[in-house]
Amino acid sequence: MQEPNAQPGAGEPDNFERLWTPHRMAYIKGENKPTGTGPGDGCPFCEIPTMSDHDGLVVARGSYVFAVLNLYPYNSGHMMVCPYRHVADYVDLDEGETGELADFTKRAMSSLRKASGAQGFNVGMNLGHVAGAGIAGHLHQHVVPRWGGDTNFMPVVGHTKVLPQLLQDTRDILADSWPAHS
Repeated sequence: MQEPNAQPGAGEPDNFERLWTPHRMAYIKGENKPTGTGPGDGCPFCEIPTMSDHDGLVVARGSYVFAVLNLYPYNSGHMMVCPYRHVADYVDLDEGETGELADFTKRAMSSLRKASGAQGFNVGMNLGHVAGAGIAGHLHQHVVPRWGGDTNFMPVVGHTKVLPQLLQDTRDILADSWPAHS
């Protein structure tokens, strides 16, 4: 006799529900990753600024940098601040880029606090493949909102993040709460 929630062909019944996330396979396989380190090698951070804000998930644009939602977020609202210029190393940013990257990081945090009540943040860069950069040729600053108890059984046991909102909806809310230049 088959268990009430058993799925044929899913192996031995173990009383676990399955949350299938096949869209994650694109990230795992490295689909759409740049083919090289140059700006013409399919760099998404060079392509995103040519898209509409909605299609590119761009939250805000500045003179030197832009804020964009991470397509593979660690948490809801996970943003990245990227210079328009294709540059891999932080020390190679010029003064304008460095200043606006810092300003946009602060504004991203303000926007996330206002829009979602973020209680804390993980902010940083992984520079180079050995440091964990998924796209090492174009630096980007991660701004990951955090809340008390935001790690639950899903990522711990199931290695799956449950995001309660579509990326386009998150982009719209954050763009609306983006603070004006101070």
